[in-house]
Amino acid sequence: MTQDPQGFDKEPEVPDAEAAHPNPDAAPAEPEQPDGGAAQGPGEGAGPGGAGGDAGQPSVEVALTAQLDQTRSALNERTQDLQRLQAEFQNYRRRVERDRVAVKEIAVANLLTELLPVLDDIGRARDHGELVGGFKQVAESLETVAAKMGLMQFGKEGEPFDPTIHEALMHSYSPDVTETTCVQILQPGYRIGDRTIRPARVGVAEPQPGAPAQAAGPSGDEAKPDQPEDGASSTEPENGAGGSGAAGSDEG
Repeated sequence: MTQDPQGFDKEPEVPDAEAAHPNPDAAPAEPEQPDGGAAQGPGEGAGPGGAGGDAGQPSVEVALTAQLDQTRSALNERTQDLQRLQAEFQNYRRRVERDRVAVKEIAVANLLTELLPVLDDIGRARDHGELVGGFKQVAESLETVAAKMGLMQFGKEGEPFDPTIHEALMHSYSPDVTETTCVQILQPGYRIGDRTIRPARVGVAEPQPGAPAQAAGPSGDEAKPDQPEDGASSTEPENGAGGSGAAGSDEG
Protein backbone atom coordinates (compact mmCIF):
# COMPACT_ATOMS: atom_id res chain seq x y z
CA MET A 1 0.00 0.00 0.00
CA THR A 2 1.49 3.17 -1.12
CA GLN A 3 1.24 6.49 0.83
CA ASP A 4 0.27 9.72 -0.87
CA PRO A 5 2.89 12.27 -0.96
CA GLN A 6 2.40 14.84 1.82
CA GLY A 7 1.13 18.14 0.61
CA PHE A 8 -0.75 17.04 -2.49
CA ASP A 9 -3.98 15.72 -0.93
CA LYS A 10 -4.93 18.88 1.11
CA GLU A 11 -5.24 22.39 -0.19
CA PRO A 12 -3.16 24.90 1.51
CA GLU A 13 -5.09 27.30 3.85
CA VAL A 14 -5.46 30.69 2.25
CA PRO A 15 -6.28 33.62 4.58
CA ASP A 16 -9.71 35.13 4.16
CA ALA A 17 -9.85 38.11 1.84
CA GLU A 18 -11.85 40.19 4.32
CA ALA A 19 -9.35 39.40 6.97
CA ALA A 20 -6.40 40.14 4.71
CA HIS A 21 -7.91 43.26 3.21
CA PRO A 22 -10.18 45.04 5.74
CA ASN A 23 -13.01 47.31 4.53
CA PRO A 24 -11.62 50.76 4.04
CA ASP A 25 -15.08 52.31 4.70
CA ALA A 26 -15.36 50.80 8.14
CA ALA A 27 -14.63 53.10 11.06
CA PRO A 28 -11.44 52.37 12.86
CA ALA A 29 -11.87 50.73 16.19
CA GLU A 30 -11.60 53.10 19.10
CA PRO A 31 -8.93 52.37 21.59
CA GLU A 32 -10.15 51.13 24.92
CA GLN A 33 -10.33 53.63 27.72
CA PRO A 34 -9.28 52.98 31.24
CA ASP A 35 -11.89 52.18 33.85
CA GLY A 36 -11.64 55.74 35.30
CA GLY A 37 -14.17 56.99 32.76
CA ALA A 38 -14.48 57.90 29.12
CA ALA A 39 -12.07 60.41 27.67
CA GLN A 40 -13.46 63.89 27.52
CA GLY A 41 -12.96 66.03 24.55
CA PRO A 42 -11.95 69.66 24.59
CA GLY A 43 -14.61 71.86 26.06
CA GLU A 44 -16.36 68.90 27.63
CA GLY A 45 -14.36 68.92 30.90
CA ALA A 46 -16.68 71.42 32.51
CA GLY A 47 -19.77 69.76 31.10
CA PRO A 48 -22.91 71.08 32.69
CA GLY A 49 -20.78 72.19 35.62
CA GLY A 50 -18.90 74.74 33.54
CA ALA A 51 -22.02 76.56 32.53
CA GLY A 52 -23.37 76.12 36.10
CA GLY A 53 -20.30 77.88 37.54
CA ASP A 54 -21.09 81.07 35.65
CA ALA A 55 -24.77 80.78 36.42
CA GLY A 56 -24.14 80.15 40.16
CA GLN A 57 -21.95 83.24 40.64
CA PRO A 58 -24.91 85.70 41.04
CA SER A 59 -26.54 83.44 43.61
CA VAL A 60 -23.36 83.53 45.70
CA GLU A 61 -23.30 87.34 45.55
CA VAL A 62 -26.94 87.51 46.60
CA ALA A 63 -26.25 85.23 49.55
CA LEU A 64 -23.25 87.33 50.62
CA THR A 65 -25.26 90.56 50.28
CA ALA A 66 -28.06 89.13 52.41
CA GLN A 67 -25.55 88.00 55.03
CA LEU A 68 -23.94 91.48 55.02
CA ASP A 69 -27.33 93.16 55.47
CA GLN A 70 -28.13 90.83 58.34
CA THR A 71 -24.80 91.63 59.99
CA ARG A 72 -25.38 95.36 59.60
CA SER A 73 -28.86 95.05 61.08
CA ALA A 74 -27.48 93.15 64.06
CA LEU A 75 -24.75 95.79 64.47
CA ASN A 76 -27.31 98.60 64.46
CA GLU A 77 -29.37 96.81 67.11
CA ARG A 78 -26.33 96.31 69.32
CA THR A 79 -25.33 99.96 68.83
CA GLN A 80 -28.80 101.13 69.86
CA ASP A 81 -28.70 98.85 72.90
CA LEU A 82 -25.33 100.28 73.89
CA GLN A 83 -26.54 103.85 73.48
CA ARG A 84 -29.62 103.07 75.55
CA LEU A 85 -27.51 101.56 78.30
CA GLN A 86 -25.19 104.56 78.29
CA ALA A 87 -28.15 106.95 78.59
CA GLU A 88 -29.62 104.92 81.44
CA PHE A 89 -26.26 104.88 83.20
CA GLN A 90 -25.90 108.65 82.86
CA ASN A 91 -29.41 109.14 84.25
CA TYR A 92 -28.57 106.77 87.09
CA ARG A 93 -25.42 108.71 87.93
CA ARG A 94 -27.28 112.04 87.95
CA ARG A 95 -30.04 110.56 90.09
CA VAL A 96 -27.55 109.11 92.56
CA GLU A 97 -25.69 112.43 92.76
CA ARG A 98 -28.94 114.33 93.28
CA ASP A 99 -30.04 111.89 95.97
CA ARG A 100 -26.65 112.08 97.62
CA VAL A 101 -26.83 115.87 97.81
CA ALA A 102 -30.42 115.72 99.08
CA VAL A 103 -29.53 113.18 101.77
CA LYS A 104 -26.59 115.32 102.85
CA GLU A 105 -28.76 118.43 103.08
CA ILE A 106 -31.39 116.56 105.08
CA ALA A 107 -28.77 115.21 107.49
CA VAL A 108 -27.24 118.67 107.97
CA ALA A 109 -30.68 120.22 108.44
CA ASN A 110 -31.62 117.63 111.06
CA LEU A 111 -28.39 118.23 112.95
CA LEU A 112 -28.72 122.01 112.89
CA THR A 113 -32.38 121.78 113.89
CA GLU A 114 -31.31 119.99 117.07
CA LEU A 115 -28.81 122.81 117.72
CA LEU A 116 -31.34 125.64 117.38
CA PRO A 117 -32.37 125.62 121.08
CA VAL A 118 -28.70 125.93 122.02
CA LEU A 119 -28.27 128.85 119.64
CA ASP A 120 -31.39 130.47 121.12
CA ASP A 121 -29.89 130.18 124.61
CA ILE A 122 -26.67 131.73 123.35
CA GLY A 123 -28.63 134.63 121.83
CA ARG A 124 -30.56 135.27 125.05
CA ALA A 125 -27.36 135.15 127.09
CA ARG A 126 -25.80 137.68 124.71
CA ASP A 127 -28.81 140.00 125.02
CA HIS A 128 -28.55 139.90 128.83
CA GLY A 129 -24.79 140.46 128.82
CA GLU A 130 -24.06 137.04 130.27
CA LEU A 131 -21.96 135.81 127.34
CA VAL A 132 -18.50 136.33 128.81
CA GLY A 133 -15.28 134.44 129.42
CA GLY A 134 -14.74 130.94 128.11
CA PHE A 135 -18.45 130.44 127.51
CA LYS A 136 -18.33 133.30 125.01
CA GLN A 137 -15.52 131.65 123.04
CA VAL A 138 -17.34 128.32 122.97
CA ALA A 139 -20.56 130.00 121.84
CA GLU A 140 -18.81 131.91 119.07
CA SER A 141 -17.05 128.74 117.89
CA LEU A 142 -20.38 126.90 117.75
CA GLU A 143 -21.97 129.72 115.77
CA THR A 144 -19.03 129.75 113.36
CA VAL A 145 -19.31 126.01 112.73
CA ALA A 146 -23.06 126.32 112.17
CA ALA A 147 -22.49 129.13 109.67
CA LYS A 148 -19.92 127.02 107.80
CA MET A 149 -22.51 124.28 107.49
CA GLY A 150 -24.81 126.76 105.73
CA LEU A 151 -27.01 127.92 108.60
CA MET A 152 -28.23 131.50 108.15
CA GLN A 153 -30.25 133.59 110.60
CA PHE A 154 -32.98 135.96 109.45
CA GLY A 155 -35.64 138.18 110.97
CA LYS A 156 -35.17 141.90 111.71
CA GLU A 157 -37.40 144.57 113.12
CA GLY A 158 -38.93 146.87 110.54
CA GLU A 159 -39.01 144.41 107.66
CA PRO A 160 -42.35 143.67 105.96
CA PHE A 161 -44.21 140.66 107.26
CA ASP A 162 -43.92 137.61 104.98
CA PRO A 163 -46.09 134.66 106.02
CA THR A 164 -43.79 132.23 104.22
CA ILE A 165 -40.86 132.99 106.54
CA HIS A 166 -42.50 134.75 109.51
CA GLU A 167 -44.81 133.42 112.19
CA ALA A 168 -46.86 136.14 113.86
CA LEU A 169 -47.30 135.57 117.59
CA MET A 170 -48.40 139.11 118.51
CA HIS A 171 -50.59 141.58 116.68
CA SER A 172 -51.14 145.30 117.18
CA TYR A 173 -51.97 148.54 115.36
CA SER A 174 -49.62 151.44 114.88
CA PRO A 175 -49.90 154.82 113.15
CA ASP A 176 -46.23 154.63 112.25
CA VAL A 177 -46.58 151.82 109.69
CA THR A 178 -48.20 151.77 106.28
CA GLU A 179 -48.25 147.98 105.89
CA THR A 180 -48.06 144.91 108.06
CA THR A 181 -44.58 145.15 109.58
CA CYS A 182 -42.48 143.09 111.97
CA VAL A 183 -42.02 145.35 114.98
CA GLN A 184 -40.61 142.77 117.40
CA ILE A 185 -38.45 139.66 116.89
CA LEU A 186 -39.41 137.10 119.51
CA GLN A 187 -37.29 134.30 118.06
CA PRO A 188 -35.04 134.51 114.99
CA GLY A 189 -35.59 132.25 112.03
CA TYR A 190 -33.02 130.02 110.36
CA ARG A 191 -32.58 128.72 106.84
CA ILE A 192 -30.15 126.55 104.90
CA GLY A 193 -29.86 127.89 101.40
CA ASP A 194 -33.43 128.36 100.17
CA ARG A 195 -34.86 125.92 102.70
CA THR A 196 -36.39 127.40 105.84
CA ILE A 197 -35.88 125.11 108.80
CA ARG A 198 -37.62 127.44 111.27
CA PRO A 199 -39.66 130.58 110.61
CA ALA A 200 -38.96 133.75 112.54
CA ARG A 201 -41.47 134.27 115.35
CA VAL A 202 -42.38 137.94 115.42
CA GLY A 203 -44.82 140.54 116.64
CA VAL A 204 -46.50 142.49 113.86
CA ALA A 205 -48.21 145.85 113.63
CA GLU A 206 -50.76 146.99 111.09
CA PRO A 207 -51.95 150.48 110.14
CA GLN A 208 -54.81 151.74 112.30
CA PRO A 209 -58.24 151.06 110.84
CA GLY A 210 -59.78 154.08 109.13
CA ALA A 211 -56.50 156.01 108.98
CA PRO A 212 -56.27 157.84 105.63
CA ALA A 213 -53.49 156.65 103.45
CA GLN A 214 -50.89 159.31 102.84
CA ALA A 215 -51.08 160.21 99.18
CA ALA A 216 -47.88 160.76 97.35
CA GLY A 217 -47.38 163.42 94.71
CA PRO A 218 -45.87 162.88 91.29
CA SER A 219 -42.38 163.25 92.72
CA GLY A 220 -43.09 160.89 95.60
CA ASP A 221 -43.44 163.70 98.17
CA GLU A 222 -46.49 163.95 100.33
CA ALA A 223 -49.17 166.32 99.09
CA LYS A 224 -49.17 169.66 100.89
CA PRO A 225 -52.30 171.72 101.70
CA ASP A 226 -53.28 174.31 99.13
CA GLN A 227 -51.60 177.69 99.58
CA PRO A 228 -53.39 180.97 98.83
CA GLU A 229 -52.61 182.48 95.50
CA ASP A 230 -50.25 185.40 95.22
CA GLY A 231 -53.05 187.77 94.16
CA ALA A 232 -55.16 186.99 97.18
CA SER A 233 -52.26 187.36 99.55
CA SER A 234 -51.35 190.69 97.99
CA THR A 235 -54.85 192.07 98.27
CA GLU A 236 -55.22 191.39 101.95
CA PRO A 237 -52.69 194.02 103.02
CA GLU A 238 -54.35 196.50 100.68
CA ASN A 239 -57.74 195.88 102.27
CA GLY A 240 -56.18 196.23 105.67
CA ALA A 241 -54.57 199.48 104.68
CA GLY A 242 -57.81 200.84 103.29
CA GLY A 243 -59.67 199.93 106.42
CA SER A 244 -57.18 201.67 108.61
CA GLY A 245 -57.45 204.78 106.44
CA ALA A 246 -61.22 204.81 106.73
CA ALA A 247 -60.97 204.40 110.44
CA GLY A 248 -58.61 207.34 110.57
CA SER A 249 -60.99 209.53 108.58
CA ASP A 250 -63.84 208.67 110.91
CA GLU A 251 -61.76 209.57 113.88
CA GLY A 252 -60.88 212.91 112.23
